[in-house]
Formats: sequence, structure tokens, C-alpha cells
Amino acid sequence: MKLIGKLDSPYVRRVAISLQYLGLTFEHRSLSVFKNYNEFKQFNPAVKVPTVICDDGTVLMDSSIILDYAENLVAPKQRLVPCDAEQRRRTLHIVGLALVASEKSVQIYYEKHLREEGKKDQRWLSRVTEQAEETFVLLERAISPLWQSVTEDNIDQAVISTAVAWYFAREVIPDIAIESRYPALTKLSQKTEAYTAFQAASFHNSCMV
Repeated sequence: MKLIGKLDSPYVRRVAISLQYLGLTFEHRSLSVFKNYNEFKQFNPAVKVPTVICDDGTVLMDSSIILDYAENLVAPKQRLVPCDAEQRRRTLHIVGLALVASEKSVQIYYEKHLREEGKKDQRWLSRVTEQAEETFVLLERAISPLWQSVTEDNIDQAVISTAVAWYFAREVIPDIAIESRYPALTKLSQKTEAYTAFQAASFHNSCMV
């Protein structure tokens, strides 16, 4: 299995960390959709991150699709999303919030830093900023009763996705993802970033664009 994409993407990073916790072996190719466009296209003509090339050559795209496939390669007790319906619902609720947080953080970063001057849409930026802030509030509320009990041995997809999303937000939109406003998210991030799988898939092994 090959994972294509840079670890400065929260979607690539959540896949890289999750595959380690699932005990799946993979090769990581750190390619940018900007700087390495032509090389990336050789793996996936759609040039979408993350991309996974399965052992039989099948190309999978989108972190949730990739992780759905990966979960089904391991025994139920190894999975990061519980099989029990009630526990699964709670986990997926938090994962959904984390994915929205990542999406809005990416949109804000691109609009503020990569959009040409004179072409920036302030109304759009205000809207996605409001969405990001509301989502951070919801994530903070969901994680507050959970973060203290998290360990490397009981981590799940809700924790991985949330920790990755918050770390990414803190790096790229620190004026919005303010640590003092979201103490539970900050403490969860500080805890998980020390874990082996997170260190092996460090955000700082890549740089934006």
C-alpha cells in the first residue's frame, strides 16, 4: 500500500496516523499537488490528496473512503471506529466535526495566503471563519469530558481526527484557533503529539504547498 500526499494536509496526516494504529504497513510518498503535480499525476490522474494505491493497484481517494477500506482489513477489535451502533454514532459525530474543522481551516488558509490580492472574497472569508469558530466550540465541548482518559492504547478515530484537525488549525490559522479559548483541544493535542504514531507522521515533515 502506498500513501501519496504531504503531511501538512490534515487528511493525509489522519490517514498516516490511523494506518499505524491499525497495524497496516504502507509506503509514504510525500508529494505536493502544487510542486510535484506531474509526478503526483502518475499515481493518480485526478491529483487528489490523500491518495492510496492498494496492493492490487486500485486507487482510493478521500481520507474517509481510505480509512473505511483500511478498517475492514483488520479484526473488529483493532478498528478505530467501534462496531457497536451507539459507540459508532458518538465517534462519527466527533469525526464529522473534526473534518469540518479541517475543511474550514484549509479554506481560510487558502483564501488569506494563497489567493491573489484583489481577488480575495471577504464575505466568503467571514463566512468560513464563522463556521470554523462554531465548529471549534462544538469540538471543545465534545472533547472536554474525554481527553484526560486518552492513551496510546485506547485511542480511536474521534481522537485522531480531532487532534490532527486542531494541530493543523493552530499551525495555519493561529489568529482564529486560539489555544486559550479551547483548552481541552489544546491539551489533547499536546498529549497526542507525543505519541509514536503522531511523531512518525509529524506535520513538520512537510511544509504548506
